[in-house]
Amino acid sequence: MERQKENYFIYADPDKCIGCKSCEMACGLSHAGADIYTAVLAGLQVRPRNTVVQAEGILMTIQCRHCEDALCAKVCPTGAVYQAEGMVKLEKGVCIGCKACSMVCPFGAITIRTEMNEHGNRRTKKAKALKCDLCTHNSNEINEENCACVKSCPVGALSLVDYESYRKMLHMARGKEIAQAHIGKKSVGFKRGENYE
Repeated sequence: MERQKENYFIYADPDKCIGCKSCEMACGLSHAGADIYTAVLAGLQVRPRNTVVQAEGILMTIQCRHCEDALCAKVCPTGAVYQAEGMVKLEKGVCIGCKACSMVCPFGAITIRTEMNEHGNRRTKKAKALKCDLCTHNSNEINEENCACVKSCPVGALSLVDYESYRKMLHMARGKEIAQAHIGKKSVGFKRGENYE
């Protein structure tokens, strides 16, 4: 049996994020299908699928992690949220806006937005879930070139990764830390087998 590849996700490096919210703006504009000038002139509502937050002095973007065992997909009563093609997908036409997916998301990455219906009748709302779709709304391909948030980040804090490439990146970072610690010990004259307490 062939091993199934893990889902893709956007990795956000909190050491690089400057909180400029360029990723939010790019995401919202990409999903609105407009540039900023057109969106402003047409009065379009820009609804990003990510949000930049600050906690304990650390800036970080919050967006769907495309979990392997996605609770949102498990609780969706209509099947609007489901796993397919290396990501957690959302079929807006099937969504009833019940908020179940939003309530169980451990990252707070799914929002529910009310949309105007065609007749302007506000007695019945058309609420729909919104979540990161890795910019597959523009093309059916998952790649970094299509991800508006990744392309817009001025400091390179965001990248599209799969789990294997993330693990390799993590191993390299940990390897560098170990090497630096080893170099630091050599420079201050630590010797193997000696007690420095």
